[in-house]
Amino acid sequence: MGRRPAKCYRFCKNKPYPKSRFCRGVPDSKIRSFETGRKRADASEFPACVHVISMEKEQLSSECLEAARVAANKYMVKSCGKDNFHLRIRVHPYHVLRINKMLSCAGADRLQTGMRGAFGKAHGTAARVKIGQIILSIRTREQFSETATEALRRAKFKFAGRQLVLTSHKWGFTHCVKEDFKERMENKTLLYDGSFSKNARRHGVISSRNCFG
Repeated sequence: MGRRPAKCYRFCKNKPYPKSRFCRGVPDSKIRSFETGRKRADASEFPACVHVISMEKEQLSSECLEAARVAANKYMVKSCGKDNFHLRIRVHPYHVLRINKMLSCAGADRLQTGMRGAFGKAHGTAARVKIGQIILSIRTREQFSETATEALRRAKFKFAGRQLVLTSHKWGFTHCVKEDFKERMENKTLLYDGSFSKNARRHGVISSRNCFG
């Protein structure tokens, strides 16, 4: 039996139904990796950032998220090389989808019970997204900003509903605006934290990380 189309599971009709000790036998998510590209790159290396933002409250299956990741990754690798970007899937498919399987062979009407005991078995997983929530993000160098926009434009065709591709005014994946980033780094009020950055605090043992200003 093939997969059902997205229209069967697109809407957030019911409560979240996560994997638990009561909900067992859930198939693994189809997403191979939530991050691709040069994920260990420092926050200072990739100042440009582009997002795909959902314009609907809906459910996105793990299959379509993986298809979008493959499409975006393929275009970025071809256009700017695998070491010039970092792609991240920002939503996680925790919601379990169910299916009430029906037999379609000869004599099935003798075996089937119709709508008796119709609560389905686990069939797949999906992420529940809100309006304005970020689905995918790419951080890259400034010269590849338009390439990232095109990669995410291609990726959003894998999703049902409406999405926007927007260029962020913040530095990479950090919470700091581009204009203030370098100045705050020089003043040591902002610290590198892998691909992110964090505000320096005047707490803890006195060191170069909390002596500033």
